[in-house]
Amino acid sequence: MAAIRSAIFMVLIVLWTIPFSILCMLTAVLPYRARYAFTSVWNRVTIFAARWILGIRYELRGVENLPEKGRGAVVLAKHQSAWETIFLLYALGNPLCFVFKRELLMVPFFGWGLGLLRMVAIDRNSGQDAMTQTVDQARVRLADGVWMIMFPEGTRIAPGEPSKFRSGGSRLAVSLNAPIIPIAHNAGECWPKKPWVKQAGKVTVSIGPLIETVGRPVNEVHKEMVGWIETEMSRLPKAREA
Repeated sequence: MAAIRSAIFMVLIVLWTIPFSILCMLTAVLPYRARYAFTSVWNRVTIFAARWILGIRYELRGVENLPEKGRGAVVLAKHQSAWETIFLLYALGNPLCFVFKRELLMVPFFGWGLGLLRMVAIDRNSGQDAMTQTVDQARVRLADGVWMIMFPEGTRIAPGEPSKFRSGGSRLAVSLNAPIIPIAHNAGECWPKKPWVKQAGKVTVSIGPLIETVGRPVNEVHKEMVGWIETEMSRLPKAREA
């Protein structure tokens, strides 16, 4: 049954994405936040469909830890699946800016939608210059009250597998004097990287206390961020047993 539900879900999302992407193109004349709100409807519908077709529910904890609106911040989240990239874009209640390789802008429909959201597109082949590109663009976004979001593990890590957190997100936050919003979750238990079959359950998303960075060294900030996420991961209930 899980395979059948997953197949139905995938077909419906593809059928929904193409016409909705075309509608998104029509919002290009609207102000940024209006475009963002409209585009995030796709994310809301996808999470809603995952709830009712796949049986993937969720619980969001720690909303009270989020900074006040208008204050720039860097979100550093655990990365287990595509579910959290869809969910977090709208669930935190503030526009997010993802860092991605600029080649994605050329992907039909999906890439065109990204181009409307003022994300940070970088050339990953440029080495150290990629970090400079990120910092320069992130500084502008944070000044507008947008939150940067990065996944410090760099790639999706299956539940239970060892993680290695890269320090790029921590370095970015320190260089911009921006607080870090750490996030732990167990979405990978229901929406795995492989195989494609999704499983019913309850995803827990936990937002930690702000990690201030002003006047602190990168290694200290990075250690605090990793420590909180890994400790919180050990406390989360099992998604498949909920």
